[in-house]
Amino acid sequence: MARDDDPLIHDPDGGLARLRHIMARLRDPDTGCPWDIEQSFATIAPHTIEEAYEVADAIERADWAGLEGELGDLLLQVVYHSRMAEEAGHFDLDAVIRAVSDKLVARHPHVFGSESRDKTAAQQIADWETAKAAERRARAAHGALDDVALGLPALMRAVKLQKRAARVGFDWPHPDQVLEKLAEELGELTGARDSASPADTFEEFGDILFVMANLARHLHIDPEDALRAANAKFTRRFRAIEAALAAQGRRPEDSDLDEMDALWDAAKRAERAGEGPD
Repeated sequence: MARDDDPLIHDPDGGLARLRHIMARLRDPDTGCPWDIEQSFATIAPHTIEEAYEVADAIERADWAGLEGELGDLLLQVVYHSRMAEEAGHFDLDAVIRAVSDKLVARHPHVFGSESRDKTAAQQIADWETAKAAERRARAAHGALDDVALGLPALMRAVKLQKRAARVGFDWPHPDQVLEKLAEELGELTGARDSASPADTFEEFGDILFVMANLARHLHIDPEDALRAANAKFTRRFRAIEAALAAQGRRPEDSDLDEMDALWDAAKRAERAGEGPD
């Protein structure tokens, strides 16, 4: 195949202009890629979410070489959505960059304005939230829960909803009250399960997850981080079970729950003896 004679496409130092141009070429209705031409905001959005998680995964694993590539993939998502918006006459990448730059300047008057930098991080967060509230009012978003994104992971959105409600005073003042509510919800789940109502069980289970997110907020724990750590611990210990069985020429399906539970406890003791994570 002949090499494309567009110089910007092949310029390794072309920077953001090169990426924008590549995206425009891919979306060209006459000469572009059929798959890229068919895409829409809705079909690309899941990829955007996935790429954001892959960035977080690379950071958690301290994979700095991998992070470079993952950030590029995430940047591509921004360029992709901006290109589709430009084609539809909504906005373009320049507008996106201008908007976020204006936002950063407006929300940091202690850096770019006349306000003093002599304030704590907590004070700066409070100022940031005040600025965001003013922006929401300017966009005619008057409800306390307005513009909490529907597309957020459910656990993350639960925390954000609870934070918004807490700002206007709808919140328990102490974690013990949240624990009492959790006990209440657990009882309701048991009742729903015993009544053999799938719909009620579904609803009560959701309520428990919501209360758990609220408890995490009161304990100053990021529930996403806590669950990721629990997932990692489960994976680590289950792999220890597999390794122990493999040393005997066996697999988990050749074992039973009692044996695997004992191997789990052994892996737990080994981690504690090595002062690893619990």
